[in-house]
Amino acid sequence: MSNDSETGLTPAERVNDIPRILRAMQQAVREAIWRHKLAGNPVAVWRDGQVVWIQPEDIPDSFAPDRDRDAR
Repeated sequence: MSNDSETGLTPAERVNDIPRILRAMQQAVREAIWRHKLAGNPVAVWRDGQVVWIQPEDIPDSFAPDRDRDAR
């Protein structure tokens, strides 16, 4: 198996890198929520055992990717 040029990890090691996987998933969710805000679409979340809709204007700017947040 070849090593990933970016991290030096083999594919098997990357699959077992749980913190890296969780960071990537968190980033993907944040970007998806931010895209909903920009498009003016609400987001459904699970809160206290129920589905709750969060309106785009209620989505915090903290969900903006760093590049968008710096432009503000």
